[in-house]
Amino acid sequence: MKYIISTFLISLSISAFSQKKILDHADVDLWKTIKNRSISNDGNFVMYSLEKGEKDSHLKIKNAKSNLVFEHERGEKGKFTYHSDFALFTIKAWKDSVSDMKRRKVKKDRLPKDSLGIYNLNDGSLVKIGNIKSYKVPEKWSSHIAYQLEEISAKKDTTKNSDKEIEKEEKKDKKKKKSKKVDKDNGYHLVVRNLLSKKEDTIKFVTDYIFAKEGRQLSFVTTGTDSIMKAGVYVFDFENDQLSQVYEAEKSKYYQLSFSESGERLGFVVDNDTTKAYVRPNELFLWQKGASLAEKLLDGVSSPKGYRVSPDGAIIFSKDETKVYFGLATPAIVQDTLLNDDEIVNVEVWTYDEPRLYTVQELQLKRDQEKAYETVIHLKDGKLVQLGSKEYPNVRLGNEGNAPYALVNNPKPYQLESQWTGMRSSDYALVNVATGETKKVLTALGGAVRLSPEGKYAYGYSPVDSTWFAYGVASGKRIDLTKGKLFYNELNDSPRHPSSYSVAGWTEKDKALLIYDRYDIWKFDPDTGSSEKLTEGRANKVTYRYVQLDDEKRFMDTNEKWLFTTFDETSKHSGYYEYNPKTTKGKQLVSGPYSYSRPIKAQMGEHVIFTRQSFQEFPNIRISNLNFKKQIVVSDANPQQKEYNWGTSELVKWTSLDGKELTGMLIKPENFDPNKKYPMIVNFYEKSSNGLFRHRAPSFGRSTINYSFYTSRGYLIFNPDVHYRIGYPGESALNCVIPGITSLLEKGFVDKDNIGVQGHSWGGYQIAYLVTKTDIFKAAESGAPVPNMISAYGGIRWGTGLSRQFQYEHTQSRLGGTPWEYPARYIENSPIFNIDKINTPLLVMHNDADGHVPWYQGIEFFVSLRRLGKPSWFLNYNGEPHWPLKFQNRKDFNLRMAQFFDHYLKAAPKPVWMKHGVPAIEKGINQGYELLDDIGEN
Repeated sequence: MKYIISTFLISLSISAFSQKKILDHADVDLWKTIKNRSISNDGNFVMYSLEKGEKDSHLKIKNAKSNLVFEHERGEKGKFTYHSDFALFTIKAWKDSVSDMKRRKVKKDRLPKDSLGIYNLNDGSLVKIGNIKSYKVPEKWSSHIAYQLEEISAKKDTTKNSDKEIEKEEKKDKKKKKSKKVDKDNGYHLVVRNLLSKKEDTIKFVTDYIFAKEGRQLSFVTTGTDSIMKAGVYVFDFENDQLSQVYEAEKSKYYQLSFSESGERLGFVVDNDTTKAYVRPNELFLWQKGASLAEKLLDGVSSPKGYRVSPDGAIIFSKDETKVYFGLATPAIVQDTLLNDDEIVNVEVWTYDEPRLYTVQELQLKRDQEKAYETVIHLKDGKLVQLGSKEYPNVRLGNEGNAPYALVNNPKPYQLESQWTGMRSSDYALVNVATGETKKVLTALGGAVRLSPEGKYAYGYSPVDSTWFAYGVASGKRIDLTKGKLFYNELNDSPRHPSSYSVAGWTEKDKALLIYDRYDIWKFDPDTGSSEKLTEGRANKVTYRYVQLDDEKRFMDTNEKWLFTTFDETSKHSGYYEYNPKTTKGKQLVSGPYSYSRPIKAQMGEHVIFTRQSFQEFPNIRISNLNFKKQIVVSDANPQQKEYNWGTSELVKWTSLDGKELTGMLIKPENFDPNKKYPMIVNFYEKSSNGLFRHRAPSFGRSTINYSFYTSRGYLIFNPDVHYRIGYPGESALNCVIPGITSLLEKGFVDKDNIGVQGHSWGGYQIAYLVTKTDIFKAAESGAPVPNMISAYGGIRWGTGLSRQFQYEHTQSRLGGTPWEYPARYIENSPIFNIDKINTPLLVMHNDADGHVPWYQGIEFFVSLRRLGKPSWFLNYNGEPHWPLKFQNRKDFNLRMAQFFDHYLKAAPKPVWMKHGVPAIEKGINQGYELLDDIGEN
C-alpha cells in the first residue's frame, strides 16, 4: 500500500510540475520591480513601490511585522518625515491614459499633472493634493512641508448663467489687462502646510525655496504680487511664526539660495541688472538671524581683480558657521553681437599639444562656462581668501569646512598624456583657509587624494607605486603605508598599474585609517605606518567589507560594533559579520548561498531593511535587527514566479588551453533532465561567476539575453570567466571559453550541434573574434563589436569625447602599446582580417548614437560579412546609444534575438525579417515578426 501511495504522489508531483508555464515575451509585463525602498527613522514602517512591467507603480507601507498599513495605486518616490509621523509620495497619472492622450495629440501642458499624497501614520488619514510641481521636506524636523503648484485656476460658478451670459463674461475677461501668469520666470505658487493642524498658507510666484536642515526656517524667493508681498527674498521662522523680507528688488534674478544647517544664516547671489549685458554684475549677500536685512558681502567692484561672483558656485557654510564658501568666476567670453550669421566663422581648431582633446572640450563646454573657483569669507572679520585658482582649480574642503587647510589640485599638466595612458594625474597642494598661503605637497599623482574627516591628513592610493599613503598636514611628512604589501589588485590582467581595493574609512579624530586588501581589513596608524589585521579572511578566501549604517557619520566609531559583509570567493556565499573594535573579536551573523544587499538602518532605531537573492529567489525586502536572527519578509513582489518553469545556477570548473584553473556559471532549466540534450547559449563578458546567486527576473534587457527567460524555454546558459594575457585578448577568450564548452559537452547533456553565443561591447568583440577561429557555434549575436582594432584605436568615445587610445594601450583591450609598436598584435586581434573564416550566422546590433564604441565598427563588420555572402543581419536602433534604452526598442531587440536563436538552435520557423528584412519604406510600420511557416512561406 505504501508503494502504491508513494507512486501516486510522485505521479501527482510530476503532473503538477509538468503543468508549469513557459515564459513568453508577454509574461515579462507580469513581473514587478521594487523601487525606492526606505525605512522610517523609528524603524516601525517600511515603504516601497512595485513597478509592474515598466508601467504604473503601486506604493505600499508595511509595519515592522510586515502587516500592510497603507497602499496606493500609482504611488512612487515615498519619503518619511523626520519623526516618522507622515509618509509623503507622488501620485502619477495612469501611464496608459497619458499614452492615449498623446495619441490624441493632447498638448503637453494639458496632460495630467502629478499629485502629492500625505498619509498620517498615526491616525491613518490621507490627504491628496493635485497639480504638484515639486515638494520639499525638512531633513531634521517635521512639522511642516512645502509644495509648489503648477497652477491655480479659479473655477467659475456657471450653474446660474446661460450660455450667452458665460460667453459675455469670457469676452469681458479677454478685454481686461492680462494678469500675471505662473511660469518659470514669474514663479509658481508655494503652499506651506502644517502637517498636524493641516493649516496652509499660499505664497504666490515663488521661483525658489528651501528649508534649513536643522533650524525651523524656510526661505523663498518671489517675484512679488502687490505692495504687501514685494519681490525679493524672505525667511519664515516657524518658531515664532514670523515672516521677514530680508532682501527687496524688482526684476532681479537669484541663485544658490542656501541656509546654514542651523538656519541662522542664509546666503544667495543676486543679479539686479535688467539690461541684456553679457557680463552679469552678480552680488553675494548674507543674512544672519536677528538682522532685518541681508548684507552685501561682495560685488563686481570688491571682487578680486579678474574675477566676478559666480551664479553657479554653490554657497556652503562651514559646520561651525564661521565661514561661508562660494564661487568666483573669470569674466565670460562674449561674442560680437553685431555680426550676422554669414559673418561668423564656425571652424574647429584642434591643436596637437592642447591639454584636452577638442571633442572633450565640446562636451565640457557648459562645465567650463560655469566654472567657479572656491572662495571663502570669514564672517567674523569679513576677510576674503580665494582657495581655488587657475593654478589649482579644484578644491576639497576639510572637516565640513572647519579645517584650517583645504586640498587643491591641478590635472592640467597631465591631461594630454591621459589621452593614451588613461590615468588622471594631478599636482596637489594645501592652501591655508585663513591666509591663502599655498604649499605644493604631491606631484603627478595618478589616484584620487582626499582629506581625512577632520582634515589632519591628505591620503590616497598611488597606482604607480601600488601604495596607500598618508600625508600629515601639520607635519608635512608623507608615510607610505602599504609599500611592498599586497594592497593592490592581485588579479590585475591589464597593461596598467593595478588598482586598489579601496578603504573602509577613518576612526574618530583621524586616529587610524582602515584599508582593504583582497580579503581583509587592516588598521593603519597614519603617523608611523604600523598596522594591525582585523579579520582573518585570506586563509579561507573570504572577503570582508565594512557597511556604513549612518550616512551622516564621517568616521568609524570605535565605541560601537561594526557590521561587515562577507563573500566566500570559493563557494560564492555571502553574509553579514559583526566586529567589536573594543575586543577585536567578531562573529558571523548569517551566511549562505545567497547574495545579500547593503542594509539600510533606521536612524533612530535598531531595525534594518535588506534583501537576499539567488537565481531562484527574488530579492524581496526583509526587516530585522542587527543580529539578523529573526528576519521577516516584507514584500512579495512576484508570487507568480512559482507558476513558471524557472532555472537553477551552479558553479562549473575546467582548465584553460594554457593550463589555468577556471570557473564559470551554468544555468539549467528547472525541469532539467541529465539524460536529455539541450541547446546552449554561451554568454560572457570578463569574469561573472561572483554573480552566481544573482536573481534575474524576466525583463527586456538592453544588451544581453535574459537568463530566466531562456532557461524557462529549455535552454542551458553557460557564462565562463575569462583570464587575459596582455597583448592577446582574443586568444585569451578562445583559450578560456572553448575548453569550458567542451568540458560541458563531455557531461552529455549539451546538444553539440545547437550551441549559440551572445555578448555585447567587449563581449561582442570577443564573439567576433571567436567565430573567426571556431565553428562550434551554430549562431551568434554580437552587440557593438570592434572588428578592427586599428581603426578603433583612432576613434573617439563620443559619449565623453575621449580618444580610444588609452583603452588599447592600457585598459580593457589590453594590447599594451600602439599600432606602430605592436602592429602584429593589432592585426592578430582584429576579426576583420580573418572574417572570411567565419561560418557562423551572425546577428549584429550597433546603434548610430553609440557614445562608447563608434558605430562604424559594426558597419565594418556587417558590410564585410555581406561582401562575403555570410548569413548576417544588422540592427540599428536610430538615435539610441551603446544599448537601446527605449522600452519599445529593448522589447524589439529581445524578440528578434529570441527568434534568431530559436530558428538556429531549436529549428523554429524563420521570421519574415530574417528572410526579407524590413525595407526602409516599411520601417516603423511592419516589423516582420511573423513566422514564415505560419503565413505559408518557407
